[in-house]
Amino acid sequence: MTHLRQADIADIMLIHEMAQDVFLQTYKEILSPEQLTYMLKWMYAPTNIRKQMEEGHKYFIVYADKELAGYASIEQEEKDLFHLQKLYILPHFQGKHLGREVFHKLISYIKSIHPTPCRLELNVNRNNPALHFYERLGMKKLREGDFPIGQGYFMTDYIMGLEL
Repeated sequence: MTHLRQADIADIMLIHEMAQDVFLQTYKEILSPEQLTYMLKWMYAPTNIRKQMEEGHKYFIVYADKELAGYASIEQEEKDLFHLQKLYILPHFQGKHLGREVFHKLISYIKSIHPTPCRLELNVNRNNPALHFYERLGMKKLREGDFPIGQGYFMTDYIMGLEL
C-alpha cells in the first residue's frame, strides 16, 4: 500500500539523499554529467530544498507499505493553478505502479485544500520517457519551452496540464 507523508524541515536531508539516487538514474541518458551535477545542486542542495519549502512547495515522502520509496512536491502558483514540481520513485520501486498511485494521491490532496475547479501543471523533459506516463494519466501537452536555469543550461520541457 502506498502512503504519503507531508515532509517538513527535518526531512530535508532525506529528500537530498533520495535525489542523489533517483535524479541521476532518471536523467543520466538525457542530460550531460555536468548539467546533472549543476541541477542536483540547484534543486537539491539542502539549503535550496529549505528555501523551496519556505516559498510554499509542499514536499511529500512516499512509502510502499512502510519502506521509503520516493518523494514528490507540489506548489500552488496561482489561485487556481498548482504545479507538480517533483514526483520521483526510487529505482528499485519503479515499474510497480507507485507513480500512478502517488499522482492520484497528490490530486486528492489538491482537491482537499482547493475544492473548486483548478488546473495541475508540470514540466517534463521532452526526451523523458515519463512523458508517456503523464499522458496515460490524462495530462495534455499545453506548451513547450527552453527554460534557462543558469550557467548556460536549459530545461527543454513540455508543460503538461490536467483540469481538476
